[in-house]
Amino acid sequence: MTSTAVVNYGPAKGSVELREVGKPSVGDEEVLVEVSRVGVCGSDLHQWNADHSWPVRYPVILGHEFCGRITERGARVSGWELGDRVVSETAAVLDLASPMTRVGKYNLDPARKGFGYGVDGAMTRFVLVPARCLHRVPESLNDEQACLTEPSCVAFQAVVENMRIKPGDRTIVLGPGTIGILCGAMARLCGAEVALVGLEADRERLSIGSRYGCEPIAGDAGVWARQRDGLGADCVVDATGASASLQSALAWVRPGGQITKVGWGPQPLGFSLDPLVQKNISLQGSFSHTWAVWERVLALLATGNLDLIPIIGGVWPLSGWKEAFETMHRGEIVKSILKPV
Repeated sequence: MTSTAVVNYGPAKGSVELREVGKPSVGDEEVLVEVSRVGVCGSDLHQWNADHSWPVRYPVILGHEFCGRITERGARVSGWELGDRVVSETAAVLDLASPMTRVGKYNLDPARKGFGYGVDGAMTRFVLVPARCLHRVPESLNDEQACLTEPSCVAFQAVVENMRIKPGDRTIVLGPGTIGILCGAMARLCGAEVALVGLEADRERLSIGSRYGCEPIAGDAGVWARQRDGLGADCVVDATGASASLQSALAWVRPGGQITKVGWGPQPLGFSLDPLVQKNISLQGSFSHTWAVWERVLALLATGNLDLIPIIGGVWPLSGWKEAFETMHRGEIVKSILKPV
């Protein structure tokens, strides 16, 4: 049995196409998930444009933001039934003996490989998933929102777990993409005042951020940062795909403040980091997520405290992957979703 898949087949720009692929064979501790919806991530676009900074195992099926139903399960899988609606974490391959895995920080295991770059992802009909990665989808959650649990977890990890934002914190989020908007939404749930910052070309996406209570700013956020007492923002989240944005973060954060960088940017820095020292700033990287974060985010989604509908720009069939990619890449929408079946 074969099905169609969106495959990144090489390192050159534009090396993505539809291909026929075989149905995966299920191992003892794995399940086969029939994919209902799969989100297009910025990392998928980076691999398509060949401007990513992580190793990729070519050829590979793209897609790591997905939901679906279990259609097969391995002999040693328990607690899951055929037909269960599930979402999946992205840590498809782990070293279970790694010190990071043993202390529950498996998202930081150096041997970790994820769907869509290290192993085949979900932009196809069936995806093979280790049972340890699964989470149940609440009945109240539709497929379009469920498939975006993963980017919501990235935002939760950055803002709640790593930044520890407090009510009243004046917070700037750089970059009005999916992760930036969701980081703004998470900061608002923590009680922060939030400015979402982008370029003039980002006006439409900035306006979507305002639906989560974020103040949209196109350009310089220095005035907003210093409105309270002249010293700057308490927190800055860098969710852009450009290294240069860190310079703005350093300028706008207050002495003793914190910056979390969640956006990937392969470009070398062309500026001094002395303000980091002079202002005694905490600079934090944030990567991926863990089981507890997924459970908390699914609860937020199920109760409606986090509504993902505003960021969804459209749903395309798998055959329309290129239009979905291009529309999102041009910044016309925040998030594209593909429907494999």
